[in-house]
Amino acid sequence: MPLRLHDTRRREKVDFSTMEPGKVSMYVCGVTVYDRCHLGHARCYLAFDLIHRWLESSGYDVHYVQNFTDIDDKIIVRANELDGDWKALVDANIEAYFEDMDALNILRADDYPRCTEYVDEMIHITQDLIDKGNAYAADDGVYFDIESAPEKYGALTGQNIEAVRSGAGGRVEGTGSGKRDHKDFALWKAAKPGEPTWDSPWGPGRPGWHIECTAMSMDHFGSQFDIHGGGHDLRFPHHEAEIFQGECHTGCSPVVHHWLHNGFVNIDGEKMSKSLGNFWTIRDILEKVDAMVLRFALVNAHYRSPIDMNETLLKNAERNYNKVLETYVALLKARRTESPVELPHADITSSLPLSKSLGLLEKMGEGFARAMDDDFNSREAVAKVLGAVREMMKTLTSNLDDADADAFAHYAVDWLEETAGTVLGVLPTREMALAEPEADPRKEAISEQVEGLLLKRTEARSSKDWASADQIRDELSELGVVVTDTPSGPTWDLA
Repeated sequence: MPLRLHDTRRREKVDFSTMEPGKVSMYVCGVTVYDRCHLGHARCYLAFDLIHRWLESSGYDVHYVQNFTDIDDKIIVRANELDGDWKALVDANIEAYFEDMDALNILRADDYPRCTEYVDEMIHITQDLIDKGNAYAADDGVYFDIESAPEKYGALTGQNIEAVRSGAGGRVEGTGSGKRDHKDFALWKAAKPGEPTWDSPWGPGRPGWHIECTAMSMDHFGSQFDIHGGGHDLRFPHHEAEIFQGECHTGCSPVVHHWLHNGFVNIDGEKMSKSLGNFWTIRDILEKVDAMVLRFALVNAHYRSPIDMNETLLKNAERNYNKVLETYVALLKARRTESPVELPHADITSSLPLSKSLGLLEKMGEGFARAMDDDFNSREAVAKVLGAVREMMKTLTSNLDDADADAFAHYAVDWLEETAGTVLGVLPTREMALAEPEADPRKEAISEQVEGLLLKRTEARSSKDWASADQIRDELSELGVVVTDTPSGPTWDLA
Protein backbone atom coordinates (compact mmCIF):
# COMPACT_ATOMS: atom_id res chain seq x y z
CA MET A 1 0.00 0.00 0.00
CA PRO A 2 1.21 3.58 -0.57
CA LEU A 3 2.37 5.67 2.33
CA ARG A 4 -0.47 7.86 3.56
CA LEU A 5 -0.26 10.66 6.09
CA HIS A 6 -2.61 13.10 7.75
CA ASP A 7 -2.00 16.52 6.25
CA THR A 8 -2.99 19.22 8.74
CA ARG A 9 -3.77 21.77 6.04
CA ARG A 10 -5.97 19.41 4.03
CA ARG A 11 -7.48 17.93 7.23
CA GLU A 12 -7.43 14.38 5.91
CA LYS A 13 -5.20 11.45 5.11
CA VAL A 14 -3.60 11.78 1.70
CA ASP A 15 -1.12 9.81 -0.36
CA PHE A 16 2.40 10.97 0.35
CA SER A 17 4.13 12.56 -2.62
CA THR A 18 7.47 14.30 -3.06
CA MET A 19 8.60 16.99 -5.44
CA GLU A 20 11.60 14.92 -6.48
CA PRO A 21 11.18 11.13 -6.81
CA GLY A 22 12.91 9.22 -4.04
CA LYS A 23 13.90 12.33 -2.07
CA VAL A 24 12.25 14.01 0.91
CA SER A 25 12.87 17.54 2.15
CA MET A 26 11.68 17.83 5.77
CA TYR A 27 11.85 20.83 8.10
CA VAL A 28 10.84 20.58 11.77
CA CYS A 29 10.66 23.58 14.08
CA GLY A 30 13.33 23.24 16.74
CA VAL A 31 13.59 24.38 20.34
CA THR A 32 13.92 27.89 21.69
CA VAL A 33 17.06 27.33 23.72
CA TYR A 34 16.36 29.37 26.85
CA ASP A 35 16.13 26.32 29.14
CA ARG A 36 16.53 22.55 29.33
CA CYS A 37 14.25 20.46 27.14
CA HIS A 38 11.08 19.05 28.65
CA LEU A 39 8.90 16.01 28.05
CA GLY A 40 6.93 17.81 25.32
CA HIS A 41 10.15 18.29 23.36
CA ALA A 42 10.95 14.59 23.76
CA ARG A 43 7.53 13.73 22.34
CA CYS A 44 7.92 16.06 19.35
CA TYR A 45 11.41 15.13 18.25
CA LEU A 46 10.87 11.44 18.88
CA ALA A 47 7.71 11.60 16.71
CA PHE A 48 9.63 13.11 13.83
CA ASP A 49 12.55 10.78 14.46
CA LEU A 50 10.10 7.93 13.89
CA ILE A 51 8.88 9.55 10.67
CA HIS A 52 12.49 10.14 9.61
CA ARG A 53 13.37 6.50 10.28
CA TRP A 54 10.39 5.09 8.40
CA LEU A 55 10.93 7.29 5.36
CA GLU A 56 14.55 6.16 5.15
CA SER A 57 13.56 2.52 5.73
CA SER A 58 11.10 2.92 2.86
CA GLY A 59 13.95 3.87 0.54
CA TYR A 60 13.71 7.67 0.58
CA ASP A 61 16.77 9.90 0.72
CA VAL A 62 15.73 12.30 3.49
CA HIS A 63 17.21 15.76 3.93
CA TYR A 64 16.14 16.65 7.47
CA VAL A 65 16.56 20.19 8.79
CA GLN A 66 15.77 21.23 12.37
CA ASN A 67 16.54 24.72 13.62
CA PHE A 68 17.51 26.29 16.91
CA THR A 69 15.77 29.52 17.87
CA ASP A 70 18.74 31.24 19.47
CA ILE A 71 17.32 34.76 19.87
CA ASP A 72 13.92 35.38 21.42
CA ASP A 73 12.19 37.26 24.22
CA LYS A 74 12.48 34.23 26.52
CA ILE A 75 16.22 33.90 25.87
CA ILE A 76 16.80 37.58 26.63
CA VAL A 77 14.76 37.42 29.85
CA ARG A 78 16.50 34.24 31.06
CA ALA A 79 19.97 35.60 30.22
CA ASN A 80 19.23 38.80 32.15
CA GLU A 81 18.12 36.70 35.13
CA LEU A 82 21.54 35.05 35.05
CA ASP A 83 24.68 36.90 33.95
CA GLY A 84 23.36 38.61 30.83
CA ASP A 85 25.43 36.46 28.45
CA TRP A 86 22.73 35.24 26.06
CA LYS A 87 25.21 33.54 23.74
CA ALA A 88 26.66 31.41 26.56
CA LEU A 89 23.11 30.47 27.64
CA VAL A 90 22.26 29.42 24.10
CA ASP A 91 25.41 27.33 23.65
CA ALA A 92 24.93 25.54 26.98
CA ASN A 93 21.32 24.65 26.22
CA ILE A 94 22.12 23.45 22.70
CA GLU A 95 24.76 21.14 24.15
CA ALA A 96 22.23 19.87 26.70
CA TYR A 97 19.68 19.36 23.90
CA PHE A 98 22.00 17.00 22.03
CA GLU A 99 22.77 15.07 25.21
CA ASP A 100 19.03 14.54 25.84
CA MET A 101 18.24 13.55 22.24
CA ASP A 102 21.20 11.17 22.06
CA ALA A 103 20.04 9.50 25.27
CA LEU A 104 16.64 8.90 23.64
CA ASN A 105 18.31 7.40 20.55
CA ILE A 106 17.00 10.18 18.30
CA LEU A 107 18.90 10.30 15.02
CA ARG A 108 20.64 13.56 14.22
CA ALA A 109 19.12 15.82 11.58
CA ASP A 110 21.29 16.68 8.59
CA ASP A 111 21.40 20.39 9.43
CA TYR A 112 20.80 22.47 12.57
CA PRO A 113 20.69 26.12 11.49
CA ARG A 114 20.61 28.86 14.12
CA CYS A 115 18.31 31.85 13.62
CA THR A 116 21.06 34.40 14.18
CA GLU A 117 22.95 33.00 11.18
CA TYR A 118 20.10 34.01 8.84
CA VAL A 119 19.30 37.61 9.80
CA ASP A 120 20.29 38.92 6.33
CA GLU A 121 17.89 36.45 4.69
CA MET A 122 15.11 37.54 7.07
CA ILE A 123 15.72 41.20 6.22
CA HIS A 124 15.58 40.37 2.49
CA ILE A 125 12.24 38.52 2.82
CA THR A 126 10.79 41.29 4.99
CA GLN A 127 11.76 43.98 2.48
CA ASP A 128 10.24 41.93 -0.35
CA LEU A 129 6.96 41.64 1.57
CA ILE A 130 6.92 45.43 2.09
CA ASP A 131 7.57 45.98 -1.63
CA LYS A 132 4.68 43.64 -2.51
CA GLY A 133 2.25 45.38 -0.16
CA ASN A 134 2.06 42.48 2.30
CA ALA A 135 3.89 44.25 5.12
CA TYR A 136 4.41 47.75 6.50
CA ALA A 137 6.98 49.54 8.63
CA ALA A 138 5.98 51.17 11.92
CA ASP A 139 7.86 53.01 14.64
CA ASP A 140 8.38 49.79 16.61
CA GLY A 141 9.20 47.45 13.74
CA VAL A 142 7.72 45.82 10.65
CA TYR A 143 4.41 43.95 10.60
CA PHE A 144 2.76 41.54 8.19
CA ASP A 145 -0.59 42.85 6.94
CA ILE A 146 -3.06 39.98 7.36
CA GLU A 147 -5.69 41.82 5.30
CA SER A 148 -3.35 41.72 2.29
CA ALA A 149 -3.99 37.96 1.98
CA PRO A 150 -7.19 37.19 3.91
CA GLU A 151 -7.79 33.94 2.01
CA LYS A 152 -4.85 32.33 3.83
CA TYR A 153 -6.21 33.02 7.31
CA GLY A 154 -6.93 29.82 9.22
CA ALA A 155 -5.17 27.58 6.68
CA LEU A 156 -4.17 25.07 9.38
CA THR A 157 -6.64 25.72 12.17
CA GLY A 158 -9.77 26.56 10.21
CA GLN A 159 -10.27 29.91 11.91
CA ASN A 160 -12.60 32.22 10.03
CA ILE A 161 -11.32 35.73 9.37
CA GLU A 162 -14.87 37.02 8.92
CA ALA A 163 -15.68 35.90 12.44
CA VAL A 164 -12.59 37.71 13.72
CA ARG A 165 -13.53 40.85 11.80
CA SER A 166 -16.96 40.88 13.40
CA GLY A 167 -15.40 40.52 16.84
CA ALA A 168 -12.28 42.27 18.04
CA GLY A 169 -10.69 42.82 14.65
CA GLY A 170 -8.81 46.06 14.25
CA ARG A 171 -8.87 47.16 17.89
CA VAL A 172 -5.24 47.89 18.78
CA GLU A 173 -5.65 51.14 20.72
CA GLY A 174 -3.74 51.31 23.96
CA THR A 175 -1.37 48.47 23.14
CA GLY A 176 1.59 50.73 22.39
CA SER A 177 2.09 48.81 19.19
CA GLY A 178 2.50 50.27 15.71
CA LYS A 179 0.47 47.47 14.15
CA ARG A 180 -2.67 48.45 12.25
CA ASP A 181 -4.69 45.40 13.22
CA HIS A 182 -4.47 43.07 16.19
CA LYS A 183 -4.14 40.07 13.82
CA ASP A 184 -0.97 41.44 12.21
CA PHE A 185 2.28 39.91 13.42
CA ALA A 186 5.85 41.18 13.75
CA LEU A 187 8.45 40.50 11.07
CA TRP A 188 11.02 42.84 12.63
CA LYS A 189 11.19 44.25 16.17
CA ALA A 190 12.79 47.60 16.80
CA ALA A 191 15.68 47.70 19.27
CA LYS A 192 15.02 47.96 22.99
CA PRO A 193 17.59 49.01 25.60
CA GLY A 194 19.87 46.18 26.65
CA GLU A 195 18.81 43.78 23.87
CA PRO A 196 21.05 42.32 21.14
CA THR A 197 20.39 44.04 17.82
CA TRP A 198 21.21 43.87 14.13
CA ASP A 199 21.20 46.69 11.58
CA SER A 200 18.33 46.85 9.09
CA PRO A 201 16.66 49.31 6.66
CA TRP A 202 14.19 50.06 9.47
CA GLY A 203 16.82 50.75 12.09
CA PRO A 204 18.51 48.45 14.61
CA GLY A 205 16.47 45.58 15.95
CA ARG A 206 15.96 41.83 15.71
CA PRO A 207 13.74 39.49 13.73
CA GLY A 208 10.30 38.33 14.80
CA TRP A 209 9.84 34.67 15.63
CA HIS A 210 7.77 33.60 12.63
CA ILE A 211 10.07 34.95 9.91
CA GLU A 212 12.96 32.88 11.26
CA CYS A 213 11.67 29.48 10.14
CA THR A 214 10.60 30.82 6.75
CA ALA A 215 14.11 32.13 6.08
CA MET A 216 15.89 28.98 7.25
CA SER A 217 13.64 26.46 5.49
CA MET A 218 13.81 28.37 2.21
CA ASP A 219 17.56 28.74 2.42
CA HIS A 220 17.90 24.96 2.62
CA PHE A 221 15.08 23.89 0.29
CA GLY A 222 14.12 26.81 -1.92
CA SER A 223 10.58 28.07 -2.51
CA GLN A 224 8.88 24.68 -1.96
CA PHE A 225 9.54 21.57 0.10
CA ASP A 226 7.85 18.32 1.08
CA ILE A 227 7.22 18.21 4.86
CA HIS A 228 6.99 20.83 7.58
CA GLY A 229 6.50 19.49 11.09
CA GLY A 230 6.16 20.59 14.67
CA GLY A 231 4.05 20.35 17.78
CA HIS A 232 0.27 20.78 17.74
CA ASP A 233 0.67 24.09 19.58
CA LEU A 234 2.65 25.60 16.69
CA ARG A 235 -0.21 25.47 14.20
CA PHE A 236 -1.39 28.93 15.27
CA PRO A 237 0.04 31.45 15.08
CA HIS A 238 3.51 30.22 14.11
CA HIS A 239 2.80 27.94 11.19
CA GLU A 240 -0.12 30.02 9.94
CA ALA A 241 2.27 32.98 9.89
CA GLU A 242 4.79 30.93 7.92
CA ILE A 243 2.14 30.23 5.29
CA PHE A 244 1.36 33.95 4.98
CA GLN A 245 4.99 34.97 4.70
CA GLY A 246 6.25 32.14 2.56
CA GLU A 247 3.46 32.08 0.00
CA CYS A 248 3.28 35.86 -0.37
CA HIS A 249 7.08 36.09 -0.71
CA THR A 250 7.51 33.27 -3.24
CA GLY A 251 4.20 33.43 -5.07
CA CYS A 252 4.02 29.63 -4.63
CA SER A 253 1.02 27.95 -3.09
CA PRO A 254 1.66 25.71 -1.37
CA VAL A 255 5.21 26.30 -0.19
CA VAL A 256 4.83 23.24 2.05
CA HIS A 257 3.30 20.14 0.45
CA HIS A 258 2.54 18.28 3.70
CA TRP A 259 2.03 19.74 7.18
CA LEU A 260 2.45 17.28 10.10
CA HIS A 261 1.83 17.98 13.80
CA ASN A 262 2.34 15.77 16.85
CA GLY A 263 0.00 15.60 19.84
CA PHE A 264 0.43 16.97 23.35
CA VAL A 265 1.79 15.31 26.49
CA ASN A 266 -0.26 15.52 29.69
CA ILE A 267 0.87 14.47 33.15
CA ASP A 268 -1.68 12.44 35.11
CA GLY A 269 -4.51 13.92 33.04
CA GLU A 270 -3.37 17.56 33.34
CA LYS A 271 -1.44 19.80 30.98
CA MET A 272 2.22 19.95 31.93
CA SER A 273 2.84 23.24 33.74
CA LYS A 274 5.42 24.64 36.13
CA SER A 275 2.64 26.28 38.13
CA LEU A 276 0.99 22.87 38.69
CA GLY A 277 4.28 21.34 39.79
CA ASN A 278 4.10 18.62 37.12
CA PHE A 279 6.70 20.05 34.75
CA TRP A 280 9.23 17.37 33.80
CA THR A 281 12.45 18.10 32.00
CA ILE A 282 13.93 15.19 30.09
CA ARG A 283 16.76 15.15 32.65
CA ASP A 284 14.22 14.87 35.48
CA ILE A 285 12.49 11.84 34.04
CA LEU A 286 15.69 10.07 32.95
CA GLU A 287 16.85 10.10 36.56
CA LYS A 288 13.87 7.84 37.34
CA VAL A 289 13.23 5.96 34.08
CA ASP A 290 15.56 4.22 31.64
CA ALA A 291 15.84 6.23 28.42
CA MET A 292 14.75 3.27 26.28
CA VAL A 293 11.70 2.75 28.49
CA LEU A 294 10.70 6.39 28.01
CA ARG A 295 11.21 6.04 24.27
CA PHE A 296 9.10 2.87 24.26
CA ALA A 297 6.31 4.66 26.15
CA LEU A 298 6.29 7.51 23.63
CA VAL A 299 6.43 5.40 20.46
CA ASN A 300 3.62 3.19 21.80
CA ALA A 301 1.18 5.92 20.82
CA HIS A 302 0.19 7.39 17.49
CA TYR A 303 2.22 10.55 16.93
CA ARG A 304 -0.91 12.70 16.49
CA SER A 305 -2.61 11.40 19.64
CA PRO A 306 -2.24 13.05 23.04
CA ILE A 307 -0.31 11.07 25.63
CA ASP A 308 -1.18 10.98 29.31
CA MET A 309 2.14 10.29 30.99
CA ASN A 310 1.66 8.56 34.32
CA GLU A 311 3.21 5.85 36.48
CA THR A 312 1.01 3.11 35.03
CA LEU A 313 1.98 4.01 31.47
CA LEU A 314 5.68 3.94 32.35
CA LYS A 315 5.35 0.62 34.23
CA ASN A 316 3.61 -0.95 31.24
CA ALA A 317 6.28 0.43 28.92
CA GLU A 318 9.02 -0.98 31.16
CA ARG A 319 7.38 -4.41 31.23
CA ASN A 320 6.90 -4.54 27.45
CA TYR A 321 10.33 -3.14 26.70
CA ASN A 322 11.88 -5.79 28.96
CA LYS A 323 9.99 -8.50 27.04
CA VAL A 324 11.46 -7.24 23.78
CA LEU A 325 14.94 -6.92 25.25
CA GLU A 326 14.88 -10.36 26.92
CA THR A 327 13.75 -11.97 23.68
CA TYR A 328 16.43 -10.16 21.72
CA VAL A 329 19.13 -11.30 24.15
CA ALA A 330 17.85 -14.90 24.11
CA LEU A 331 17.92 -14.92 20.31
CA LEU A 332 21.42 -13.45 20.16
CA LYS A 333 22.67 -16.14 22.54
CA ALA A 334 20.90 -18.88 20.55
CA ARG A 335 22.91 -18.14 17.40
CA ARG A 336 25.63 -20.76 17.05
CA THR A 337 27.05 -20.22 13.55
CA GLU A 338 27.68 -17.43 11.09
CA SER A 339 26.10 -19.40 8.23
CA PRO A 340 22.97 -21.16 9.50
CA VAL A 341 21.10 -23.88 7.64
CA GLU A 342 18.26 -22.89 5.35
CA LEU A 343 14.91 -22.57 7.06
CA PRO A 344 11.76 -24.23 5.72
CA HIS A 345 9.31 -22.25 3.61
CA ALA A 346 7.19 -19.82 5.61
CA ASP A 347 3.60 -21.05 5.53
CA ILE A 348 1.01 -19.92 8.04
CA THR A 349 -1.21 -22.88 7.10
CA SER A 350 1.53 -25.51 7.51
CA SER A 351 1.23 -28.36 9.98
CA LEU A 352 4.99 -28.05 10.63
CA PRO A 353 5.43 -25.80 13.71
CA LEU A 354 8.58 -24.05 12.44
CA SER A 355 7.15 -23.36 9.00
CA LYS A 356 3.93 -22.04 10.56
CA SER A 357 5.86 -19.83 12.99
CA LEU A 358 7.87 -18.31 10.14
CA GLY A 359 4.61 -17.69 8.29
CA LEU A 360 3.18 -15.91 11.33
CA LEU A 361 6.28 -13.72 11.66
CA GLU A 362 6.16 -12.90 7.97
CA LYS A 363 2.53 -11.78 8.35
CA MET A 364 3.42 -9.72 11.41
CA GLY A 365 6.22 -8.05 9.46
CA GLU A 366 3.76 -7.17 6.71
CA GLY A 367 1.36 -5.82 9.34
CA PHE A 368 4.16 -3.72 10.82
CA ALA A 369 4.84 -2.14 7.42
CA ARG A 370 1.13 -1.51 6.78
CA ALA A 371 0.84 0.22 10.16
CA MET A 372 3.77 2.53 9.49
CA ASP A 373 2.47 3.27 5.99
CA ASP A 374 -0.86 4.27 7.57
CA ASP A 375 0.16 7.71 8.86
CA PHE A 376 3.12 6.30 10.82
CA ASN A 377 0.92 4.30 13.20
CA SER A 378 3.62 3.27 15.64
CA ARG A 379 1.10 2.07 18.24
CA GLU A 380 -0.09 -0.66 15.88
CA ALA A 381 3.52 -1.31 14.83
CA VAL A 382 4.52 -1.85 18.49
CA ALA A 383 1.63 -4.31 18.86
CA LYS A 384 3.03 -6.31 15.93
CA VAL A 385 6.47 -6.36 17.56
CA LEU A 386 5.05 -7.57 20.88
CA GLY A 387 3.07 -10.29 19.09
CA ALA A 388 6.21 -11.34 17.22
CA VAL A 389 8.20 -11.47 20.46
CA ARG A 390 5.68 -13.89 21.97
CA GLU A 391 5.87 -16.09 18.87
CA MET A 392 9.68 -15.98 18.83
CA MET A 393 10.03 -17.14 22.43
CA LYS A 394 7.42 -19.83 21.91
CA THR A 395 9.31 -21.18 18.91
CA LEU A 396 12.77 -20.78 20.42
CA THR A 397 11.79 -22.79 23.51
CA SER A 398 10.06 -25.54 21.50
CA ASN A 399 11.65 -28.84 20.47
CA LEU A 400 13.85 -27.48 17.68
CA ASP A 401 17.07 -29.26 16.87
CA ASP A 402 20.26 -27.24 17.25
CA ALA A 403 20.55 -26.39 13.53
CA ASP A 404 16.97 -25.15 13.22
CA ALA A 405 17.22 -23.20 16.50
CA ASP A 406 20.36 -21.49 15.22
CA ALA A 407 18.76 -20.63 11.87
CA PHE A 408 15.55 -19.40 13.51
CA ALA A 409 17.53 -17.22 15.92
CA HIS A 410 19.35 -15.57 12.98
CA TYR A 411 16.04 -14.91 11.22
CA ALA A 412 14.34 -13.54 14.35
CA VAL A 413 17.29 -11.29 15.24
CA ASP A 414 17.15 -9.74 11.76
CA TRP A 415 13.36 -9.31 12.09
CA LEU A 416 13.68 -7.50 15.42
CA GLU A 417 16.61 -5.35 14.38
CA GLU A 418 14.74 -4.17 11.29
CA THR A 419 11.49 -3.33 13.10
CA ALA A 420 12.13 -2.65 16.79
CA GLY A 421 15.68 -1.47 16.10
CA THR A 422 16.01 0.46 12.84
CA VAL A 423 12.43 1.80 12.71
CA LEU A 424 11.21 2.09 16.31
CA GLY A 425 14.67 2.70 17.75
CA VAL A 426 14.03 0.74 20.95
CA LEU A 427 16.79 -1.87 20.68
CA PRO A 428 20.27 -1.36 22.10
CA THR A 429 23.31 -2.44 20.12
CA ARG A 430 24.16 -6.13 20.17
CA GLU A 431 27.14 -5.40 22.36
CA MET A 432 25.07 -3.46 24.89
CA ALA A 433 22.32 -6.10 24.91
CA LEU A 434 24.81 -8.88 25.71
CA ALA A 435 26.79 -6.90 28.27
CA GLU A 436 26.46 -8.07 31.85
CA PRO A 437 24.35 -5.60 33.85
CA GLU A 438 26.07 -3.72 36.61
CA ALA A 439 25.14 -4.91 40.07
CA ASP A 440 22.59 -2.71 41.81
CA PRO A 441 24.09 -1.76 45.19
CA ARG A 442 20.57 -1.38 46.64
CA LYS A 443 19.79 -5.02 45.77
CA GLU A 444 23.13 -6.24 47.04
CA ALA A 445 22.51 -4.57 50.40
CA ILE A 446 19.31 -6.53 51.05
CA SER A 447 19.96 -9.63 48.95
CA GLU A 448 20.75 -11.99 51.82
CA GLN A 449 17.75 -10.79 53.82
CA VAL A 450 15.36 -11.13 50.85
CA GLU A 451 16.59 -14.61 49.92
CA GLY A 452 16.02 -15.74 53.50
CA LEU A 453 12.48 -14.36 53.51
CA LEU A 454 11.72 -15.98 50.16
CA LEU A 455 12.87 -19.35 51.51
CA LYS A 456 10.59 -18.97 54.54
CA ARG A 457 7.75 -17.88 52.25
CA THR A 458 8.18 -20.96 50.05
CA GLU A 459 8.14 -23.21 53.12
CA ALA A 460 5.01 -21.49 54.47
CA ARG A 461 3.21 -21.83 51.16
CA SER A 462 4.21 -25.51 50.91
CA SER A 463 2.69 -26.19 54.36
CA LYS A 464 -0.33 -24.01 53.50
CA ASP A 465 0.49 -21.61 56.31
CA TRP A 466 -1.10 -18.68 54.46
CA ALA A 467 -0.97 -16.29 57.41
CA SER A 468 2.81 -16.61 57.65
CA ALA A 469 3.14 -16.34 53.87
CA ASP A 470 1.09 -13.13 53.90
CA GLN A 471 3.17 -11.70 56.77
CA ILE A 472 6.39 -12.42 54.83
CA ARG A 473 4.87 -10.84 51.72
CA ASP A 474 4.21 -7.66 53.73
CA GLU A 475 7.80 -7.64 54.99
CA LEU A 476 9.09 -7.94 51.43
CA SER A 477 6.79 -5.14 50.31
CA GLU A 478 8.13 -2.87 53.07
CA LEU A 479 11.62 -3.50 51.66
CA GLY A 480 10.40 -2.33 48.23
CA VAL A 481 10.65 -5.84 46.78
CA VAL A 482 8.41 -7.20 44.01
CA VAL A 483 8.20 -11.00 43.85
CA THR A 484 7.36 -12.92 40.67
CA ASP A 485 6.47 -16.60 41.02
CA THR A 486 7.76 -18.78 38.17
CA PRO A 487 7.71 -22.54 37.51
CA SER A 488 11.35 -22.69 38.64
CA GLY A 489 10.73 -20.71 41.82
CA PRO A 490 10.26 -17.09 42.93
CA THR A 491 12.34 -14.24 41.52
CA TRP A 492 12.54 -10.72 42.88
CA ASP A 493 13.42 -7.18 41.99
CA LEU A 494 13.07 -3.70 43.43
CA ALA A 495 9.84 -1.85 42.70
